[in-house]
Amino acid sequence: MSQTIAAIATPPAPSAIGILRLSGDGAIEAAAAVFRPAGGKSLAEYESRRLVYGTLLGPDGAPIDQALATISRAPRSYTGEDTAEFQCHGSPAVLQLGLEALLAQGVRQAGPGEFTRRAFLNGKLDLTQAEAVADLIDAETPAAVRQAAGQLSGALGRRVGAIYDGLVDLMAHFHAVLDYPDEDIDPFRADTIRAGLEEARAGLSALLATYERGRYIAGGVPCVLVGRPNAGKSSLLNALVGYDRAIVTDVPGTTRDTVEARCRLGGVVLKLIDTAGLRDTEDKVERIGVERSRAAMEGAALILVLWDGSVPPVEEDGALLERAAKLAPTILVHTKADLPSAPVPFVNLDPLPPTVTVSAKTGQGLDELAEAVAALFPTGGAEAAGELLTNARQAEAARRALAGVERAGESLAAGITPDALLTDVEEALSALGELTGASVREDVTARIFQRFCVGK
Repeated sequence: MSQTIAAIATPPAPSAIGILRLSGDGAIEAAAAVFRPAGGKSLAEYESRRLVYGTLLGPDGAPIDQALATISRAPRSYTGEDTAEFQCHGSPAVLQLGLEALLAQGVRQAGPGEFTRRAFLNGKLDLTQAEAVADLIDAETPAAVRQAAGQLSGALGRRVGAIYDGLVDLMAHFHAVLDYPDEDIDPFRADTIRAGLEEARAGLSALLATYERGRYIAGGVPCVLVGRPNAGKSSLLNALVGYDRAIVTDVPGTTRDTVEARCRLGGVVLKLIDTAGLRDTEDKVERIGVERSRAAMEGAALILVLWDGSVPPVEEDGALLERAAKLAPTILVHTKADLPSAPVPFVNLDPLPPTVTVSAKTGQGLDELAEAVAALFPTGGAEAAGELLTNARQAEAARRALAGVERAGESLAAGITPDALLTDVEEALSALGELTGASVREDVTARIFQRFCVGK
């Protein structure tokens, strides 16, 4: 039996609607004890997934709200257990009293993510779908919503599952031939192994190639603003985020540490890092800031190199642009377009980074900057929504799976016997099983009987 849990499922702030949620073997009974349907019947007598209007009761049995309730019986629910839900008015006090009434019925307060964890443990979600729940809650752009919703619907699990199934077939065929020699099973052939391994290798390589785009869609693009002192970095950051996040003065060297903020630009979330102006300095504090600026460039996925458009560029500007272009995708931003412009020299870079001219004061050129960002980080692609790897855990599991498949292919080419090379295949399967939460041993055993009908 599963212990019944309950939680307030909406943010702790006044709102039109607030939700209380329960799950577990006693969920329906506990919900019925604190809810009086207007129709006179007990809530437990209603059919699943029907909205029932009635009165929600507090810990002392007194009415605290007029609400809607619904129940879902196992296994046809989000968690796979009996569940219940109250839709109340969104007063934090009402919701807290409702929760206390449920706790008085012997229900336990749910831990963070416990409803989704139960859904995973009960086989209602695979591990990638469970992770997508958090991604969907945190999504900041339409692309992030589409990716998380697609993953929640099982798109990534199905893509991984196709690769996994092919490798399970190889393992099942081998073990069927080995363990059931009296059955009429086709021999295990090297060309069959080779074709299966190549198909898995190609699929895993393509899957891993989605990780960079997937993690940027889900988590944002680390973007560093660099340039000489007074190039307009802090002004541009403030213009992008829409408020005065960084201090701006006409004194060179105002920013002495990295300043971070998030914004949406070109359909992409940028994790902006404003840095200290890059220059040689004797000031100890400013020198530390310059060192942090250079370190931030090393970890950036996008670098905005700012040149003050109102003064002629110097050799340091060109050197900074060249260095940035070697580290990450780079956009050259000529700032202070509201001031008289200075001549811009020829830049000896091939290809020349995208270049835009902006004014943080008037907003001129910010749309062009958004277009340049969108071109470098497109949110569309050949994959269907939800098929991208979006976190380091998923990518690491896919890398280990690919390494196992590649080792198996190398062993086959070297003439290693199938029983030895399939050890690498099993390691690849284990890695893919970690990615989705599948059980390799159970799946291989089931496939032997399903595909080859041995022992019948």
